[in-house]
Amino acid sequence: MNDKFISKLIAGVSVFVLIVVIILQSNILNIFPDKTAIPSWVFLLPKFNAIINAACSVLLLLSLYFIKKKDIESHKKTNIITFILSSLFLVSYIIFHATGIKTTYGGVGFIRTVYYFILITHIILAAIVLPLVLFSFQKGLQMEIVAHKKLVRWTYPIWLYVTVTGVIVYLMIAPYYTF
Repeated sequence: MNDKFISKLIAGVSVFVLIVVIILQSNILNIFPDKTAIPSWVFLLPKFNAIINAACSVLLLLSLYFIKKKDIESHKKTNIITFILSSLFLVSYIIFHATGIKTTYGGVGFIRTVYYFILITHIILAAIVLPLVLFSFQKGLQMEIVAHKKLVRWTYPIWLYVTVTGVIVYLMIAPYYTF
């Protein structure tokens, strides 16, 4: 596969995922109009997603440690595991939001502002990070080290921020879940 094809594929996948997430967040499809029909395991997904995000945060820090030690093989393996977990997170996130379950944050005052700042920056950067991760993987796996390093300079802190703030958002909103 040539770089032009891979670039188009990455762009296509990124746009598709973004559209799916936007549609699910707006509840246009209303897949489960009868909330009693939602399988009980679905209600465990927010906690599961937070656990995945926490694991990805730790793995990203390990990845940085390995590359600083010039242990490229461990760096690659750690990033592949992180990518697989992030992909699992995305599937789980889509399943949960396909149900149309909504939770409103109940905090008041300054903490409410903090929550929404974290949530909004998390959402925006989560949309941006997918193509960055995919392009970083492409360059890394092709051993195009200079291009990989240039991309990762942006990708890594954004990806780490998204995984860490995913856990924070969960911890802040979990007390307001009504299920």
